[in-house]
Amino acid sequence: MGTEPSAYHRRVAEEKRAAILEAATGLFLASGYDGTSLARIAEAAGVSKATLFKQFPTKAALFDAIVTESWQAEDSGGPEPSAADLRAGLTAIGHRYVELLTRPGMTALFRIVIAELPRFPELGEAQFSRGKMPYFESVSRYLADAHKAGAAEVDDPDLAATQFLGMISNFVFWPTLLLTDWAPERAAIERAVAEAVTTTCARYGT
Repeated sequence: MGTEPSAYHRRVAEEKRAAILEAATGLFLASGYDGTSLARIAEAAGVSKATLFKQFPTKAALFDAIVTESWQAEDSGGPEPSAADLRAGLTAIGHRYVELLTRPGMTALFRIVIAELPRFPELGEAQFSRGKMPYFESVSRYLADAHKAGAAEVDDPDLAATQFLGMISNFVFWPTLLLTDWAPERAAIERAVAEAVTTTCARYGT
């Protein structure tokens, strides 16, 4: 017999992993990173400590997993943004970015990092290097590809990505850290994305 886990066991393991990540995020936010033990997380997730330690041997590894999964853009099933069509490509990227920023738990994740940063600077490093930067670099690569395709003139893809993503996040996400009732209507969000696309195309489009 093979030693590969069955589809059922893989599904159970994935469900337990999701429960652990959800419980950890809630406890980190409520009690702080330092004030939350792995034992409490296991209890809140409804799993044994052995199960938790098998997947996440340390609290730092658990936090890294939370950050990585929070920033992992979901596959929409559609085609990749076309580097040959700057407006269409940026529009697709902008909408995916909104979906990412408005994902349940994203605001909570930033609040955890900000609250614990003075005592645990490694949390900020994890959020930056495992979360924000991989996504940012994917947008920078798209802009570099658009430059190579002749659809844009982008000498500094990192700067252009910062400008484009900043126009969206400054309206959609950052206010949520301070304003608990910040929830712009969909039409306003769509306009923010459209304006960011138009501005970026005006600056860099050929």
